Amino acid sequence: MTTPAKGYAAQSADSKLAPFSFERRDPQPNDVAIDIRYCGVCHSDLHTARSEWPGTLYPCVPGHEIVGTVTAVGSDVTRFVVGDTVGVGCMVDSCGECPSCHDGEEQYCTGTGFVGTYNGPDPVMGGHTFGGYSDHIVVDQDFVLKIRHDEADLAAVAPLLCAGITTYSPLKHWGVGPGQKVGIVGLGGLGHMGVKIAAAMGAEVYVFSTSPNKRDDAIRLGAKDLIVSKDADAMGAHAGSFDFILNTVAASHDLDQFLALLKRDGTMTLVGVPETPHPSPSVGNLVFGRRSLAGSLIGGIAETQEMLDFCNKHGLTADIEIIDMAEIETGFDRMAKSDVKYRFVIDMATLG
Repeated sequence: MTTPAKGYAAQSADSKLAPFSFERRDPQPNDVAIDIRYCGVCHSDLHTARSEWPGTLYPCVPGHEIVGTVTAVGSDVTRFVVGDTVGVGCMVDSCGECPSCHDGEEQYCTGTGFVGTYNGPDPVMGGHTFGGYSDHIVVDQDFVLKIRHDEADLAAVAPLLCAGITTYSPLKHWGVGPGQKVGIVGLGGLGHMGVKIAAAMGAEVYVFSTSPNKRDDAIRLGAKDLIVSKDADAMGAHAGSFDFILNTVAASHDLDQFLALLKRDGTMTLVGVPETPHPSPSVGNLVFGRRSLAGSLIGGIAETQEMLDFCNKHGLTADIEIIDMAEIETGFDRMAKSDVKYRFVIDMATLG
């Protein structure tokens, strides 16, 4: 059985998002039905809706930073009850059998691959999945997160489901903590969460940006200072001094200028995916210093829950601007121009 749903969808790469009616499955035994209250706006939503990344399936209902309220649970659900405040992030299923899934790293599923919250193969309904720019969603309980933040913070929690875990996972994996000097490249939706989380982990944090006017904001968010990456002298003053650098920039750029800032055995991890490849870095910057260049993709479900609880403990949420559903195209255009501090969140009560 199915239930009517409403949302906003792109019908093609060059069409604006507009009202769209579709069907959601009724809860199966392991499912949780969720009324969506807030949905964050991720740059991935724009890339996918406008087919700037290959493989978009239309109609496309974006949205994978979801906060809502449980309205029904299946007969086998044990972890959630009606009325719970919950979240759904970037994925809603995986094979559950491969080594990555057994290790709780579903984002690296090598069986079927993880199923995206939108634009992924729908294992139950057929066709493809529709995301959080909609009034409700039905998700397997194994991919639902418990949210413990206060009611007043729920809109600002939504971006944690992508921006939060995308930055938390590499910071945790590479052991960021007290006594370490950590750099965050870029101060946008991802970068501002990277600063907050790294600082809460106890690191001394610096922001790299081409915009010196972001210094005050960087310090407000928890950084010790901002380093202007276009200033060769400022960059040179920090050569060989960073334990870890998290690079959040999703545009092609020179990686060598940052690799040269790492200590021996330091690592720079990329989480931004550019439309065109980065220029190849110098092997010398890696060899002379045993430095590493790595990548990271969101986090598993257990780690995402850990991130949410960490952020709740430390009073962390995203800096947001709330918009109405009908304002999404303006939001996309402003986001493409980096004209938001630092994440748009849709109030889904405006959908109707």
